[in-house]
Amino acid sequence: MSNRIVIDPRICHGKPVIRGTRTSVAIVVGSLAGGMSFEDVQREYELTIEDIRAALKFAGELVEQEQRHPLPA
Repeated sequence: MSNRIVIDPRICHGKPVIRGTRTSVAIVVGSLAGGMSFEDVQREYELTIEDIRAALKFAGELVEQEQRHPLPA
């Protein structure tokens, strides 16, 4: 896990957040998916570009760990 992402049951019910903030990885990824630019997210949540990249990397690694289920034919 990135040293920028923290999972602590005392912070946001254990959701992965950017270290030193209460901004969740889901908020960062969702904001980007919703059309915000890196710069918009950086300003809105007071994050660094490295924080945003760490959130994306974390989310990508989670997706990569998911089991694959073939689609029905």
